[in-house]
Amino acid sequence: MQPSSFPWLTALIVFPLLGAVTVALLPASVRSKARQVALGFTLLELALGVVTLTHFDMSTAGVHQLVETHSWIPAIGVSYAVGVDGVGLALILMSLVLVPVVVLAAWKEHGADGSGPGPRLPSYLALVLVLEAFIVAVFAARDVFFFYLLFEAMLIPVYFMIGSFGGAQRRYAAVKFLIFSLTGGLVMLAAVIGLYYQGPGGPQGFLTDHLVGLTMSTTTERLLFAGFFLAFAIKAPMFPVHTWLPDAAEQAPVGTSVLLVGVLDKVGTFGMLTLCLPLFPHASRWAAPFVVVLAVVSIVYGALLAIGQKDLLRLIAYTSVSHFGFIVLGIFTFTSVGIAGSSFYMVNHGLSTGALFLLAGFLIVRRGGSRSVADFGGLQKVTPVLAGTFLTVGLSALALPGLSPFISEFMVLVGSFGRSHPAAIVASVGVVLAALYILLTYQRVFTGPVRDELASTPDLSGREIWVVAPLIALMLVFGFYPAPALDLVREPAKVSLVQVGMTDVPASHATASEGSAK
Repeated sequence: MQPSSFPWLTALIVFPLLGAVTVALLPASVRSKARQVALGFTLLELALGVVTLTHFDMSTAGVHQLVETHSWIPAIGVSYAVGVDGVGLALILMSLVLVPVVVLAAWKEHGADGSGPGPRLPSYLALVLVLEAFIVAVFAARDVFFFYLLFEAMLIPVYFMIGSFGGAQRRYAAVKFLIFSLTGGLVMLAAVIGLYYQGPGGPQGFLTDHLVGLTMSTTTERLLFAGFFLAFAIKAPMFPVHTWLPDAAEQAPVGTSVLLVGVLDKVGTFGMLTLCLPLFPHASRWAAPFVVVLAVVSIVYGALLAIGQKDLLRLIAYTSVSHFGFIVLGIFTFTSVGIAGSSFYMVNHGLSTGALFLLAGFLIVRRGGSRSVADFGGLQKVTPVLAGTFLTVGLSALALPGLSPFISEFMVLVGSFGRSHPAAIVASVGVVLAALYILLTYQRVFTGPVRDELASTPDLSGREIWVVAPLIALMLVFGFYPAPALDLVREPAKVSLVQVGMTDVPASHATASEGSAK
């Protein structure tokens, strides 16, 4: 690991917290400026993230850099330890792009009903900034207990963002989200404590580097792996512990859904990659066939349910269940191409699904709050910019060549095929189903005769274009020139493969039987 002379990651964690305090404590006379203040903090945070990137050595992206380690609670071995490899840094930067977009999208939101810039908006924006700080910290955490604390702490702002500012069934959705997440978190806590007692102990006994390579019994390792994996599968979300997501996405403010699905759910797959594999390599290989089956089921199941949805937001939520199946598949088929593809997929999913949620929110506002697909029709004739933008983002979600999600999905399928032909073939069905749920949705919302009540629907405003334009631009750039992003994730993928004790299968000898034998 390479230590940092300046605490770049700590600065990225602290700065949004300062912004949250500033926004929350604005005097009544200037609270109307809360949006500008929050946007300013998020843009400065993004700029700080770009500067941090310039201090990251891309040639050694598989090594944790910008490392800071300070004893925190030595009596129980807890440290404040942060550091990032290429994957962690890529996810942090993706998050820092999405947060100002969410602030800009909430420019006119009141909160519960989205009807205007009311007095509760500063509270919502303060929660967004607190969540941003936790997001950076969790992707940088290098102490297992510190990671667990952040894993749980993120629930607090999200719970209030859903329960206080969501739709009519917001309290039900918030409580369901909390129950699922806390259940996984409690199981993970038991596993964290068990892992500590397997380790060297001492004042830094929870440091990830001190827990990699432990010798433990087969049963113990499998039980500890199961505790971590369950928590991450709920967060991801994977079938069959995904049922909290559609309700949360449907009832949350659209900006909250962007952060929830585009960023927070990545903590689940990020944890599988950076904790499950290196801490429990034997158990990871043992569980891989079962996890691959769950991933493939998630891909097909999520896509099929998305096709049948009548609610725009629930439809997008189920597409994410399918997409997360691809990410998990790439991780647990144990090839460097597949793992790198999954890491890149996490970034691309945040961009494409975030844009989909935002555009769905714009549609819902124009339809007076209705989320039903059946209440739309013919909008491409009156809102051509909105229609074209939705189609572009939708095509990215179905992995059209030329847009960055195609590259990551292709890498996952190629890597998976190298280890398991059946898994890759079944997963490919998800690609076909994605075309169905995206194109059918576009057809129902934008084509056909224009409804009388939609004849005067306004097209995208300048602010709304600025909300989605950066996300589309990034998908186009990485679609045609993915090298900068792949440089961040390629070396960490090779490191993960070594940690789990696997090697790539040569293309000419890649068979499903070889994969199962290993």
